[in-house]
Amino acid sequence: MTAALEQALSPNIPNPSHELVQVVRGSRSGLAITVAIHSTALGPAAGGCRIAHYADPAAPVADALRLAAAMTEKNALAGLEHGGAKTVVALPTAARPAGAERTALLHDLGDVIESLGGRYIAGPDVGSSPADMSVIGERTAHVCCRPVEHGGSGDSSLHTARGTLAALGAVADEAFGSPELAGRTFGVIGLGAVGAHVARLLDRAGARLVVTDVDPATRGLAEELGATWVDPDDALATEVDILVPAALGGLLTARTVPLLRCAAVAGPANNQLDEPATARLLAARGILWAPDVVVSSGGVIHATGVELRQEPEERLTERIHDIAATLRQVFHKARTHRITPALAAVQLAEQRVRRARPGPGIVDGRP
Repeated sequence: MTAALEQALSPNIPNPSHELVQVVRGSRSGLAITVAIHSTALGPAAGGCRIAHYADPAAPVADALRLAAAMTEKNALAGLEHGGAKTVVALPTAARPAGAERTALLHDLGDVIESLGGRYIAGPDVGSSPADMSVIGERTAHVCCRPVEHGGSGDSSLHTARGTLAALGAVADEAFGSPELAGRTFGVIGLGAVGAHVARLLDRAGARLVVTDVDPATRGLAEELGATWVDPDDALATEVDILVPAALGGLLTARTVPLLRCAAVAGPANNQLDEPATARLLAARGILWAPDVVVSSGGVIHATGVELRQEPEERLTERIHDIAATLRQVFHKARTHRITPALAAVQLAEQRVRRARPGPGIVDGRP
């Protein structure tokens, strides 16, 4: 076991009983590749390949552990026959490899995935793309979301955004008594591939938009949509009806929750809570939080449906719209049992996993 793996598996990290956690150094790239398979109780584990720089050597393993457990929860709540997994590549600097160096890394990833014998089906994540999946696919068949012209389902960002829109209707219904989005003010944080789609869909639904991104070039989209632009440092404290995190995770913390001026938080960004206890801080302020594992599930629903189940678009559209029904179930359980939506989602996911194979829970820390 590497020192980074030993440190990441310390009691301070939420570490459920993952089926497999391994760190492999790529034979071509020389980069550390962490694969975490949380569960295959429901079927082969599905989850993305994250390629990013980490200052802390233990952080990539900890990230893979958290993300893999979240994918088990996401896939279970989406009604998919898949467990959860994640791959994390730790880059030495913020510069991402390109050209021959990138190909070498992607081939390393393909070899690692292939060595697992189909227990894990990989897809894109932060730092990787559908085109990258095609290169990984040169070394393994266990990959999703290749470009359409290469026989895959393509970019999943629009479908993640479609699922987010369905979720926002359920959130508005719970928070305000009506699923109507028109006239409501939404604060979209992050205008990347998914966030930009979410902003456009909300605009078409008649919503008012307040938007931000660390990339000033995205300000053009704000002008296109007639949205109010705010500085990223001011976004959390801007008064909106529903805040929509659509960038990287860890946004909601003990420091940031007191700044919020909204009735609800619901967005496609993964791992929004820095720790489980933050869910209680939101509840104490009367702010409704929609678990991101439900809100962000449209992409995996569509990709696995197209490539692994060969489902028609009509059925996939139904599944994505059903995200709203799943959220309503989560909210109902939270109200009935006087628990947070975060814990309600975990319990509902665990029920499905345990019906397939009794075992330990999804998380150790309970929100």
